[in-house]
Amino acid sequence: MKPFQLLFISLFCSCTCTVAQHSPAKKTGKHVAVQQGIASFYADKFQGRMMANGKKYDRHKLTAAANCYPLGTWVKVSNLSNKKTVIVQITDRMHRKNKRTIDVSKAAAQKLGFIKKGLTSVRIEIINKPQQAERQ
Repeated sequence: MKPFQLLFISLFCSCTCTVAQHSPAKKTGKHVAVQQGIASFYADKFQGRMMANGKKYDRHKLTAAANCYPLGTWVKVSNLSNKKTVIVQITDRMHRKNKRTIDVSKAAAQKLGFIKKGLTSVRIEIINKPQQAERQ
């Protein structure tokens, strides 16, 4: 990737929350209903560590960390490069200096197909609580 493209992507990612929150057509209340950005996934060293919701991180569950959504929010994450999607619950916060939009669990990254790449461009949409989650 060219340095110009990397600079553009990093600038876009750092502004995603701010810019997206000012888009009235895509808001639900105070929160962004749809946005695009860069996703990463939790490193294995975080397995078992406490998350912002008070529970321990489990890399086998479909969870994510994000700063633009309230804890407990369900979102559909779509990998823009391969069109794979996954539904995750926001259970944690990212470091405030992190430029990425969302940090998904390892299980979610596997379903999205970007484990080897490490990062990918995604579309994130707020959804209602999925019925299958009610049975867990």
